[in-house]
Amino acid sequence: MAKEEKSEGKKLKEKLLAKKKNSGLTMTEAEIKKADKFCEGYKKFVTNAKTEREAAAEAVKEAEKNGFEEYVHGKKYKPGDKFYYLNRKKAIILCVMGKKPLSEGVRIAVAHIDSPRLDLKQNPLYESDELALFKTHYYGGIKKYQWPTIPLSLHGVIVRADGAEITVNIGEDEGDPVFCITDLLPHLAQEQMKRSAPAIVKGEELNILIGSRPFREDDLSDKVKLNIMKILNDKYGIIEDDFISAELEAVPCFNARDIGFDRSMIGSYGQDDRVCSYPALEAVLKVKNPEKTIMTVLTDKEETGSDGNTGLNSSYLPYFISTLAKTHGFDEIQVISNSECLSADVNAAFDPTFPDVTESRNAAHLNYGVCVTKFTGSRGKSGTSDASAEFVGRIRRLFDKEGVVWQTGELGKVDAGGGGTVAQFVANLNIDVIDVGVPVLSMHAPFEVTAKNDIYNCYKAFVVFFEDK
Repeated sequence: MAKEEKSEGKKLKEKLLAKKKNSGLTMTEAEIKKADKFCEGYKKFVTNAKTEREAAAEAVKEAEKNGFEEYVHGKKYKPGDKFYYLNRKKAIILCVMGKKPLSEGVRIAVAHIDSPRLDLKQNPLYESDELALFKTHYYGGIKKYQWPTIPLSLHGVIVRADGAEITVNIGEDEGDPVFCITDLLPHLAQEQMKRSAPAIVKGEELNILIGSRPFREDDLSDKVKLNIMKILNDKYGIIEDDFISAELEAVPCFNARDIGFDRSMIGSYGQDDRVCSYPALEAVLKVKNPEKTIMTVLTDKEETGSDGNTGLNSSYLPYFISTLAKTHGFDEIQVISNSECLSADVNAAFDPTFPDVTESRNAAHLNYGVCVTKFTGSRGKSGTSDASAEFVGRIRRLFDKEGVVWQTGELGKVDAGGGGTVAQFVANLNIDVIDVGVPVLSMHAPFEVTAKNDIYNCYKAFVVFFEDK
């Protein structure tokens, strides 16, 4: 039978109209298997690295395993040399020197490794009605009502009065105790349910239950609190005043799990933004001899505005590039201005259960690949860098040429809300930058959802960006 000739309209439609498709239809079976395999490593990372300190430590461990050495100030590096700079154990820059001179700029992938959580207050421990609890202060944007009645683990460091630094990680191992925030039973919650959604659970009600057995001695007040303090003193050698110099974070103690009968998705705490930081880390570890110097920056404090000396609104990144440039005899302004960056942060995936907040033609979808976001911000594009058409065109051509499955997206309808990323702080350095990241369902919830194919294409995007001639 003769092959049916396409009509002129069909030919024009194929040639002129956008034709994005689900990656499950465009990726080969071999590529999908690679994606699944890559995501096994990611699941281990997001399970083991639930705080910015743990993520930075994991990055150091993987970097040293792959031949990276700690950065030496003033040392001249040659092409192919691999080194890292750890900033206060909460942020890290991993660098591979390129063949071309630094004056031509560096290629940067930047992601953040902090996530919404509950921080313990400086004087957290108290007893009420013979129960011991911790007072918390939530970190980042959360729906407070999502945090009660889920199992929590406790991570962080305590610096004792004698200067000893104690690492804390309780609740992740099978035999560990876990902690939780209680909530009212429905039978007695009539008044609570009249509250507006943001106040169904108030910030000062996010109190973590940590014990109920009293110290066995009469004529003492706060016997339950004393018993808890004794347990902590026996284990860590701390006293109550040591909480003042502690950074302790309560996070969900779920492990990363496959989601769906087809195992096509991953559910986990902290995927914003470790779902981008892991591909960015793996990419800089993979690329051996780049044309231009490459850097992966895993930064802190994004969820609270990127302020502080480990956030990207500080100067540690430009200081690092400037020092590197001067050591190698180049003008630091020229190096920074000639640089390019992929700001690796997540975007909101279209949720068919809640379609009204998104404009579907411009929303990211699960399984449509890594999301290229030209601008973020809110309403009138406030708080964004808004990448230039020229840089968007460059990234678009590169991804198409190298077979990266990608899509575009925005963070909801124009007047629905919005949000920002670290891209604006990179752009403020006079660097070309665009957001490239993985779409996420239930963003900022204790259990977020991503698609494996999108995660793998995020990794491919960073690799081809770093390897580009």
